[in-house]
Amino acid sequence: MSAKPLAGLKVLEFSHTIMGPCAGLVLADLGAEVVKVEPAPVGDHTRKLPGFAAGFFAAFNRNKRSIALDLKSEAGRAAAHRLVAGADVVLENYGPGTMERLGCGWEQLRTVNPRLVYLALKGYLAGPYEHRPALDEVVQFQVGLAYMTGPPGRPLRAGASIIDILGAVFGVVAVLAALRERDSTGLGQRVSSALFESAAFLMGSHMAGFAATGEEAPPMPARRGAWGIYDVFRTAGDGELFVGVTSDQQWARFTEAFGLAELAADARLDTNAKRTRERSWLIPALQEALEKVPQAEAARLCEACGISFAPVGRPRDLFEDAHLLASKGLLQTAISAMGGGALVGLPSLPVEFGGGARVELLRQPPRMGEHSLDVLTEAGFGTEEIRALLASGAVVAHVA
Repeated sequence: MSAKPLAGLKVLEFSHTIMGPCAGLVLADLGAEVVKVEPAPVGDHTRKLPGFAAGFFAAFNRNKRSIALDLKSEAGRAAAHRLVAGADVVLENYGPGTMERLGCGWEQLRTVNPRLVYLALKGYLAGPYEHRPALDEVVQFQVGLAYMTGPPGRPLRAGASIIDILGAVFGVVAVLAALRERDSTGLGQRVSSALFESAAFLMGSHMAGFAATGEEAPPMPARRGAWGIYDVFRTAGDGELFVGVTSDQQWARFTEAFGLAELAADARLDTNAKRTRERSWLIPALQEALEKVPQAEAARLCEACGISFAPVGRPRDLFEDAHLLASKGLLQTAISAMGGGALVGLPSLPVEFGGGARVELLRQPPRMGEHSLDVLTEAGFGTEEIRALLASGAVVAHVA
């Protein structure tokens, strides 16, 4: 089985930040030929973001080629249209109306290539909000995700750009569905995914719970838990371990492994429902027991008796995670937005094929315009045409 099932698919990516680049990344990792079309002369602004966003470009732009086009120029737009004529997919995540103003919206490109699948990644799908700009954090607050994440009275965004990434993945699902339909109709179509609707999808279980019970779910830190033991415990040496005991069989194994015979024999704790009612004293009792055990030993005991557990980690811990290292779950990626620099292991696409084949890193995140000349040549542009495009500034090519 191949880890490149989309080999031969040609994709043009007009994107920036996370949502669009992530959709392109998924397609590229699965074997599609993805060409990132960057705005000349400055390129994707994500290359220069500071702070927590400094890693965006490296994280979401591997396995792609880059061409830099000035779509505000007539020559740049004409070049883009010639590239579109040979593409299977165009994806974009610019603000509402931007691609249309640049002459590269769906209605303009469908006449160039009727087989084109056009993915528009937006803040909102069609409706009253569709012209609003949106951000991952904005819609987390809008749909109640921030309300559910923080403690009561303190709404809090999730600790990663989960809506950008979820919206990107839903967009790829739509693209694959449209390509499947094209197999029978011969025609492409515009498909779309959006931040707001993706975030709302995550709230579906809370909505259903409210409809079924009439009770509004409280924020997660204040929730009424379904399990008696589902908590973070301090361990010896200031470590922390999340432990989840979700069945009566697990409770029996847990108490035996940790030498908690007195709790195991307590009739007030012999079912999960009872343990849930006794949490006010049970959790402190367990805390007193676990804080005498080193974190590594507590983890070993939990694993030995089949209990769900996890050390409280940080993102930087993943660089040395034994499972990711052993399973080819980290790809050695150049972290500089200029396409060079130190290599670090960044997470692979979380899928495997056949007998465990994982996607590979075949191209480092590109320099702006690194592949401009190759892409134009492959699209049939002659030497003089390319020279003219370079001279006019409609195309920028990186020279090593």
